[in-house]
Amino acid sequence: MALTDRLPAHLFSTRGWGLLAAGVVSLLAAQVMGRRDLLTLGILLIVLPLVSLAGIRVLKPRFKVYREFNPASVETSSTTTVRLAVARTGTATGQVIMEEHLPPRFGDSPAFRFPARSAVGGTSRYEYHLRSGKRGQFVIGPVTAEFTDPFGLSLHRHAIDDGDTLTVTPAAVELPATGLAGARGNDGVTATRIRANPSDDDVMTREYRHGDPMRRVHWAATARHGALMVRQEESVTTPEATIILDQRWAAFARGPGAAFSATSGEDGHDLVTSDTFEWAVTAAMSVSAHLAERNYALRFLDPAGEPAFLHSPSAPEPEAEEYTGSGGLQSIAESLAAIQLTGAHHGPASESGLHPFDDRLIDKLSAHRQRGPILAILGHLQAAEARSLSTGAGFGANAFAIVVTDHPGDCQAALESLRSGGWRAVAVAPGTSVPAAWSYFDQRDAAAATAAADVRRGTGVSR
Repeated sequence: MALTDRLPAHLFSTRGWGLLAAGVVSLLAAQVMGRRDLLTLGILLIVLPLVSLAGIRVLKPRFKVYREFNPASVETSSTTTVRLAVARTGTATGQVIMEEHLPPRFGDSPAFRFPARSAVGGTSRYEYHLRSGKRGQFVIGPVTAEFTDPFGLSLHRHAIDDGDTLTVTPAAVELPATGLAGARGNDGVTATRIRANPSDDDVMTREYRHGDPMRRVHWAATARHGALMVRQEESVTTPEATIILDQRWAAFARGPGAAFSATSGEDGHDLVTSDTFEWAVTAAMSVSAHLAERNYALRFLDPAGEPAFLHSPSAPEPEAEEYTGSGGLQSIAESLAAIQLTGAHHGPASESGLHPFDDRLIDKLSAHRQRGPILAILGHLQAAEARSLSTGAGFGANAFAIVVTDHPGDCQAALESLRSGGWRAVAVAPGTSVPAAWSYFDQRDAAAATAAADVRRGTGVSR
């Protein structure tokens, strides 16, 4: 190993260390030989690197950094392009070596020279790509620069910006088309007519207006009213799906021997999570995308009836419950990016002040009675908790529950409680694919229909 490799980094260049060494030698020679000129030379050789070191720390070059992610938030396993623009705002110096600090999961930090060969107007532009296999929020940056004095004797490295946060959202898994939407159209929209009187003619018609097509003329109503009447357009309602997302630590990290992992976001963004909870997050994202494509408005709640993303650090609007359209789906994705397990890490949920599936949640479901299906994505469920939740099935057009746990066989009592209340419920292990769990409900309905048909054929009953 070379002697220079043993010396402290980011203080002096090789030239600077050489001058210091020469100064020390000159001082020793002056002492031995009694030469005043060597003493002066030695002091000069030592002082010059020290002065340059102090100067470069006091008169630091100034820069501005602009960082842009495209797309601004990226799905797991997808690529985002990072664009950097670096402009000098202080006194001019020579070339500078810069490095963009990255969390370890993204690999080696990119390094580049400033100014770039393609610099325009004093601004240098750089571009590189990032990909993460885990969701979360990650600090990208800061850019650190290593400066040298005009004589190339001393070095100084410092950050020239604060970095920016990249949001990595869970990727949705494509789900098969099923009949879970109930009596809705394939696009999630249902047409409705208001029928308040014994005869619908007056409710369903109105006076003719200029521009109305003649094919909509209601001749019976025209004869009755003595004026040209046309049929009203059917009103269109947008269905709503309520998703209950369980995020209790006790439900997803059971017992001292439970498999538990922390998905590290590095730089202060650690997520408290587990394999089962990661499955639940992916399922929530997939179901949201599936229903949003069919024009469903989405409402997210937690087991206590609070907004599901109230404690998510990545949520654009933590107190929001309802989401519509593509903008709403993007907000859901960003909110799920850094959501994590909450509640007491030890002991029952009641000790942490969290009361899951109580009257507050039931009241929230009741306020949106029969507006669409209810889907609960749950961790390990106790029988008492299932009994509390079971009454909520009556407030939805359909009610579905997916219980994800490392031991599905331990949830049979809870599943029976849910089913007795009207829920269609299934327990799955985290190794089960989300589409398979989603298809379970249709398979169960098909099996029930087949069994009913067999009974009717056996007893001679027909419909």
